[in-house]
Amino acid sequence: MLDTLIVPLFVTTDLPPDADLAGFGRLLAESARTLGGEGAGYDAVLSGKVFWLDRPVAPGQHPPAVSESRFAGLLGHVTVPGAGHTSRQVVADVRRAVGAAVTGHYGDVGVLPAVFAIRDSDVRERTPDDALPVDPLPVDALLTAHR
Repeated sequence: MLDTLIVPLFVTTDLPPDADLAGFGRLLAESARTLGGEGAGYDAVLSGKVFWLDRPVAPGQHPPAVSESRFAGLLGHVTVPGAGHTSRQVVADVRRAVGAAVTGHYGDVGVLPAVFAIRDSDVRERTPDDALPVDPLPVDALLTAHR
C-alpha cells in the first residue's frame, strides 16, 4: 500500500495592490509541485482556497490606500505520496518553494510568505465562504505516477 502524508497548511503573505488573487493561488500550487533540494526532490500537491485578509474598516476609519499592499492567504493541504516524509520537513520545503515563487513573481514584497502547519479542522472552519479554490494537478494523477 502506498503511504501518503497530508499536511493542513496556512500560507499568508503581502502582495502588491494590483495582484490577482486567482493568479496567486495558481502560483502557490505550481510552486509546491516539486519540493526538496537538488537531486532529492519529491512531488507534492498543494490544494486549498485563497482569499484576501483585508483589515476591517471601522466606522470613521479611512479604507486602505489603493497603493497599499494587500494581505492574502491560503488555507488548504499539501499532499505528498510515498513514505519517509515528515510534516516538519514538508512544511519547511513548502516554505522555501513558496518564498522563492512569490519573490520571483512579485519581487520583494517586504517579507517572505509565512507557511504554518495547522489543524485540519482550522482549514474547514476558517476558510471564508467567498475564497477562491486553487486548482492543482489532480492528486489521483500524482499518486498513479508513484505506483
